[in-house]
Amino acid sequence: MEYFTEFGFAGLFLASFLAATILPLSSEVVLTVLLLNGLNSSLLVGVATVGNVLGSLLNYAIGLRGGDFLVREILKISEEESVKAQQIFKKYGVFSLLFAWVPVIGDPLTVVAGVLKINILLFLVLVTSGKLIRYLVISYAVLMS
Repeated sequence: MEYFTEFGFAGLFLASFLAATILPLSSEVVLTVLLLNGLNSSLLVGVATVGNVLGSLLNYAIGLRGGDFLVREILKISEEESVKAQQIFKKYGVFSLLFAWVPVIGDPLTVVAGVLKINILLFLVLVTSGKLIRYLVISYAVLMS
């Protein structure tokens, strides 16, 4: 994580993007360090949100176009994770995308959204809303502690 914090906003963008895709990264840690170093909190939240949403959009595209090979071999989403995401989607519908930020189920949810060909604008609104709220809450908690 130290590597990402050295690059400030660009490092946060990259960490946030990668955290939403194939690597088990914690963009929250990078965000916290940068907040504590006094960088502009509004810009940090915006950069983290955009990076994370773009990572989710890549997952969506892989689900839409990629098929099983990319899902299993590139994103490393197991059959079990995929089934669980599909069950959540069936139970809660597209509004489950508000929780695309949740560890373990978030990435599979965004892939399943692509597989199911969820409307891209609806996808972006829901995923962005959930991720923005998460980063706002984290920033508030860090700055108020």
